Amino acid sequence: MSKKIVIKIPELAQKRGISLRELSRLSDVRHAALSELSNGKRTNINFNHIERIADALGISDIREIIDLVGNGE
Repeated sequence: MSKKIVIKIPELAQKRGISLRELSRLSDVRHAALSELSNGKRTNINFNHIERIADALGISDIREIIDLVGNGE
């Protein structure tokens, strides 16, 4: 079974009641980059972006942002 990395930015933003644009401002990550990560359109991940998102949202566990799932999940 093949695995897929899922970036949970939309869920995190919704849970905190902020938009991607606001998250972009808070994290200093371009809105376009957040949008691509959110929509699964990025084939590589800039871990600096993940660190900034975590800092902006007060997250200390990377598993809150990134998940590894099987294709059937």
